[in-house]
Amino acid sequence: MADRFVLGVNYWPRRKAMYWWSDFDAGEVDEDFALIASLGLDIVRLFLLWEDWQPTPDTVSKTCLTNLVTVCDLAVRHGLGLNITFFTGHMSGPNWVPGWLLDADAPPPDSGVPQIISGGKVVNSGYRNPFADPVAISAERLLLQTVVGALKDHPAVWMWNLGNEPDLFGWPPGADAGRAWVREMTALIKSIDSQHNVTCGLHSANLHQDNGLRVDQVFAETDVAVMHFYPMYTPWVREPLDPNVVPYTCALVSALCGKPTLMEEWGGCTAPPGEPSQLWSWTGYGKPYKRFMASEEDLAVYVQTVLPKLVEVGATGAMLWCFADYIPELWDRPPCLDSRHERFFGLVRPDGSLKPHAQVIKDFAASKPLIQPARRRVELDITPDEYYRSPVHHVIRLYFKYLDQQGLW
Repeated sequence: MADRFVLGVNYWPRRKAMYWWSDFDAGEVDEDFALIASLGLDIVRLFLLWEDWQPTPDTVSKTCLTNLVTVCDLAVRHGLGLNITFFTGHMSGPNWVPGWLLDADAPPPDSGVPQIISGGKVVNSGYRNPFADPVAISAERLLLQTVVGALKDHPAVWMWNLGNEPDLFGWPPGADAGRAWVREMTALIKSIDSQHNVTCGLHSANLHQDNGLRVDQVFAETDVAVMHFYPMYTPWVREPLDPNVVPYTCALVSALCGKPTLMEEWGGCTAPPGEPSQLWSWTGYGKPYKRFMASEEDLAVYVQTVLPKLVEVGATGAMLWCFADYIPELWDRPPCLDSRHERFFGLVRPDGSLKPHAQVIKDFAASKPLIQPARRRVELDITPDEYYRSPVHHVIRLYFKYLDQQGLW
């Protein structure tokens, strides 16, 4: 019997955003989880903001752990599973860095992320490599041992996740080092909890460059392959709401690693209610920014079109980014201050009302979709090593080949 196609959402509270661990409100989480469950969703992906969780490299916040247990209890109350993401680092534009990892003499991160936040403030500092620095790796082991050890038997745990687009926080010294890091951290989790799956939240950059975290090598070490992709961020797609590119990237990841793929992040940001799709321009992080903002109706059509296409490529599920638009009181704080589009990515608006694509998700969930054998595939005509010698060329070439072979023009 086929397994259920998983539907979920990435979660930050609309009233707290990245500040929820330091200003925890169980009532808010209970309210949000009730709404998520009412839409028929199965899974909530949440993030352990690293500096909140490890105030020093040799401690884990007891308050955060207690609050996470509360979150797990609330998830069970509402019939939800949790995809728990460690070492969150990069999030929605900035990198959020524990103070003990800062090093003014360290080179800037390879990712070129525009802003570093530590202690609630924007800082002008580099930091040590989380994949190579002995203090960082020791701290990572401690965080995994503490959280997994405390929650391995909790019924809310669905999957453990080694990071959110971790190459945007730092690059391993090379692909061998990146694979070795994933292998070690996965093995550590498995030594404590052999029951739950482990993944690592890779994204479009891991298909466009060899940044030390190749999808074929990372997902050879984890149980589950995932991908994050947004056509409106991608210059080579045919249109900002190209409905074929998200399913294609799932199929490409599966072709490269040999495993079915979960679309762990996808979606889009929306223009104000009643306004058409439009291009926003502003100055953020000291430079010009442009972002496509879909009308609420256009995004709903996009979501409705993509979901069955994900089933067709054999994807195991779809988790939208993200739960909520953020309330205006957060707009003068990172990340909303400079990443203005991040204010409007939600299934719900700042006042808690549903956007049209929330109803699309609810209707799709009600159809009880199942995971299907892939009807549409990427036919990989090169080895993964050859792919990563020229990844931008191949990701584009294989996309248009996929469109041709599948008759999707």
